[in-house]
Amino acid sequence: MDHRIEKTKRSIYNAFIGIRSKKPLEKITVKELCEMAQINKSTFYAHYNDVYDLSDTIEGEIISAVIKNLEATKDLFDAPQEFTHGLFMAYTSQDALITTVFSGSRSEQFPRKVEATLKDMLCRKYPDLADNIEMNVILTYSVYGGYFAYREYAKHTPEKAMAIIEEVSKRLIQHSTIE
Repeated sequence: MDHRIEKTKRSIYNAFIGIRSKKPLEKITVKELCEMAQINKSTFYAHYNDVYDLSDTIEGEIISAVIKNLEATKDLFDAPQEFTHGLFMAYTSQDALITTVFSGSRSEQFPRKVEATLKDMLCRKYPDLADNIEMNVILTYSVYGGYFAYREYAKHTPEKAMAIIEEVSKRLIQHSTIE
């Protein structure tokens, strides 16, 4: 990628994160974003359709970073505790960005996007599970339940919260009919 384009995108990204840490997405304007990034509106529109397009791009980058951290981990059905641990370590590695970008009206988008990406990965590995309601329920429960439980209880006792969530994931898989 051209160095100038990369620098411009980094400037837009940094300006967005700075503003987003103080304001809900719906209140951010292209004008203030461009002022903070020190670019013209035309430059912004050369790269993004609007603030929501920018936000979606950044959300996708965060999800990719989380999933990339999971690549060395066995999957949910092979090793549920290891997978859950890896997932929470991946969340932790991106915590500041997740908290900023996926706040307010975007808060439920993070687990939704993680689940969709993981489902795609698992279905590539286990094509027969694509329409398996049990797999879908377990995956949804593991991602959403684990994420929101971890967010709630890791504030106080992160190791204990993670151990409990890992055990719940293990039991879900052990008691399922998925082979």
